[in-house]
Amino acid sequence: MSVALLLITHNDIGSALLKTATVMLDGCPLRAETLSVSVDSHRDQMEAEARALAERLDEGDGVLVLTDLFGSTPANVATALKERQRCYVLTGVNLPMLVRVLNYPGLSVDEMAEKALSGGREGVLTCNQRDARTG
Repeated sequence: MSVALLLITHNDIGSALLKTATVMLDGCPLRAETLSVSVDSHRDQMEAEARALAERLDEGDGVLVLTDLFGSTPANVATALKERQRCYVLTGVNLPMLVRVLNYPGLSVDEMAEKALSGGREGVLTCNQRDARTG
């Protein structure tokens, strides 16, 4: 058994991120699903779908739930899962975060969440380095 992964995002952001990461890594080492939330989605229906996906994915080691924008409908849907045992919800999903998660499939849900957070933080950099003397 291992931790499963659920991405709950606006439109197809989660699907695109998961597809990109699995192509980069030549596969997906975790059970993973995505749930796309559109402007037409009904929150209660999305929460029911998210609960069903989490139930189906969790084989005993938990589900890491990644969502995009804190305070948005997808994040609110994802946050409803935090009441469920063994669900760990993080917002701000990005490709570095997802790649980090997929590189550590053997971790516990808590350890995987820490890897996800560090991957997300460390993956955001500036490419325009200014000379410290000239500002």
